Amino acid sequence: MSSTQGGLPASGARGTARATPTTPHSPATARHPLRTAIIGGGPGGLYTAVLLKRLAPDREVTVWERNAPDDTFGFGVVLSDETLGGIEHADPAVYAALQADFVRWDDIHITHRGSRRTSTGHGFAALGRRRLLEILHDRCRTLGVDLRFRAEAPHPDRLAREYDLVVAADGVHSTTRATYRDAFRPRLTAHRCRYIWLAADFAFDAFRFDIAETEHGVMQLHGYPYAPDASTVIVEMREEVWKAAGFDELDEAESTARCAKIFTDALGGRPLKSNKSAWTTFRTVVNARWSHGNVVLLGDAAHTAHFSIGSGTKLAVEDALALAACLEEQPTVDEALTAYEEERRPVVASTQRAAKASLEWFEDLSRYLDQPPRRFAFNLLTRSRRVTHDNLRLRDPRFTESVEREFGCPPGTPPMFTPFRLRGLTLRNRVVVSPMDMYSATDGVPGDFHLVHLGARALGGAGLVMTEMVCVSEQGRITPGCAGLYTGRQAEAWRRITDFVHAQAPGTAIGVQLGHSGRKGSTRLMWEGMDEPLPEGNWPLVAPSPLPYRPGGQVPRELTRAQLTDVREQFTAAAHRAARAGFDLLELHCAHGYLLSGFLSPLTNRRTDAYGGSPEKRLRFPLEVFDAVRAVWPEDRPMTVRVSATDWAEGGTSPEEAVAIARAFAAHGADAVDVSTGQVVADERPEFGRSYQAPFADRIRHEAGVPVIAVGAISSWDDVNSLILAGRADLCALARPHLYDPHWTLHAAAEQGYEGPGVVWPAPYRAGSRRPVTGRTDGPRPRLTLHAGRQDV
Repeated sequence: MSSTQGGLPASGARGTARATPTTPHSPATARHPLRTAIIGGGPGGLYTAVLLKRLAPDREVTVWERNAPDDTFGFGVVLSDETLGGIEHADPAVYAALQADFVRWDDIHITHRGSRRTSTGHGFAALGRRRLLEILHDRCRTLGVDLRFRAEAPHPDRLAREYDLVVAADGVHSTTRATYRDAFRPRLTAHRCRYIWLAADFAFDAFRFDIAETEHGVMQLHGYPYAPDASTVIVEMREEVWKAAGFDELDEAESTARCAKIFTDALGGRPLKSNKSAWTTFRTVVNARWSHGNVVLLGDAAHTAHFSIGSGTKLAVEDALALAACLEEQPTVDEALTAYEEERRPVVASTQRAAKASLEWFEDLSRYLDQPPRRFAFNLLTRSRRVTHDNLRLRDPRFTESVEREFGCPPGTPPMFTPFRLRGLTLRNRVVVSPMDMYSATDGVPGDFHLVHLGARALGGAGLVMTEMVCVSEQGRITPGCAGLYTGRQAEAWRRITDFVHAQAPGTAIGVQLGHSGRKGSTRLMWEGMDEPLPEGNWPLVAPSPLPYRPGGQVPRELTRAQLTDVREQFTAAAHRAARAGFDLLELHCAHGYLLSGFLSPLTNRRTDAYGGSPEKRLRFPLEVFDAVRAVWPEDRPMTVRVSATDWAEGGTSPEEAVAIARAFAAHGADAVDVSTGQVVADERPEFGRSYQAPFADRIRHEAGVPVIAVGAISSWDDVNSLILAGRADLCALARPHLYDPHWTLHAAAEQGYEGPGVVWPAPYRAGSRRPVTGRTDGPRPRLTLHAGRQDV
């Protein structure tokens, strides 16, 4: 039986040719009645059986389940309205049965340090897992599905020979996946918390999150009703807390009683009950491929998502809907399985990113305990990035407004339009135009392109506009088109741009990012071949160690002590020119594998002198440069530092080291840390996704105690409001959105109906401050709707 259990829901490319199991069954078309074997009688497997039988009543469908019909683990299952809508269209009979048994509620209670905060409007629906299975069992029997309980399925090789299709819905511990591990190439990741699945014999009046700060550490309760007289209760804590509290030495009954005692207030002094409950560590399952010949993975066998966003049963049911639809639409099984994976993989990947963000939030819960109660509640609710500031504002405006008041937002002011002070500079809003290399300078001199590019974005309303990385020497350029600040002529050209910004976009600050390319220099313009060496006219490179950025690339010379002094003086000379050019803020570029970043990462710094080895020694030269620049940069003007908080590569900068790096720069006078990631080594493996770098900024903000700028696929004003209000960032830097729309911040204000000091429309643009009227868009059609002749069998 699938081990998926319900929790709190947050409101691909074609693969290579699949290998074939041993002596496969003769090919069959997808629309031809398929002899189908289903391994696993959990919700995903059973619902697949229902759908396939409804689509073709003469299809032979057999389900093997090793457990008894009423033998289930866990207690309640939560399904979203989206999933229920798919069920309603595909099988009204199952939908009607579910509707009759669902418990529905709207509220979430969050209890933290004796204070309970409630958010409403969330629309949950849950029922008992056992009842869900009963409904699916009854529907399978009505349709003529062959259900075989207390029966081990035959070996997958045999099923693949004897059946046209084999659906492996055998859960997180899938034996089918293990049998064909070389084909599926699974990756299982264990996480840092222990949890146990329990129940209470009464119904909570809301979804509950209760935080207990014990002598052993922080513990949390996730609870929700699933029947008029029953609730699911999950108790979770870090592994080290679990051991310190002695749970590793308690049996099931003792653990259950101990959890009830710890959360006696949430339970009203009532006991908890278990059902073969055991402490376990959640494991995220990812497979490189989901099918192998005529064998296909479904549900937890293919993928898992942490229970804190309630996606296990939801994903399995949606897998079943998509698989059935693809089998109906495609001419062959092979094409159907390819289409199924192409459809579901991006959806699942998005859900798994959200689940990862949620589970990591709970793993690091202690980081947020000192937040004010309303902000803590908002942070918890938006942890997965699926629920956002705008979602909550629509669902529960009173709650959201109370969080905004606690944060300090004036009435009617979104968080992104509140001011932020860095040293002597007050930014009128929290939006930063992120540094973006334009590769459009001549001899390092910014020209009309830079004036128009930066000037347009300054007119667009952002609180701070940053230049691209401005190089401190000719040798320190990335490409021949990079801008510099190593000559007086370059400084004069920059002065023209800062004068424009200050005169035409008063209230907007402009900052300069200073850097040196290091081993990543002497390359072509980005659109001619990113990171590729120049065909001619290359200049020699320098770096902490003689390591090329890419295999076969130019090998840099290792910097000598004398050259380190020269580089430091190049930075200070550029900082002098930047001050005279009128920049309001200076950022030192210590990220993305450029020279100073190269000193910080153990993957690029192999020195054995005082500037290499331990993290403290790797920090030494970047701090020397920072100190030298800070000494010549005007005292009232802020300095920030951009760092790569991870190299996305084994053996690179660790999260703990990233926090230590941020602390060190803050101790030396950095006013904020601009937290980016990666681009340090060519063989990196980033985990891309919406706001994917924000968790690194969050960690540095809370653990290093320094203001942070978050970057990385922050694409909407809703993301900015959410990150700022939750306390995960102080400023948000956006790059590509500002390439798409130079007036992104002005339009964000218009779309939110905001008019105030946080953003000012230039007088000539005021006529455009109202959002244009757009045409209607129709919603998507249901994924699987059966024809009238198939409504009941």
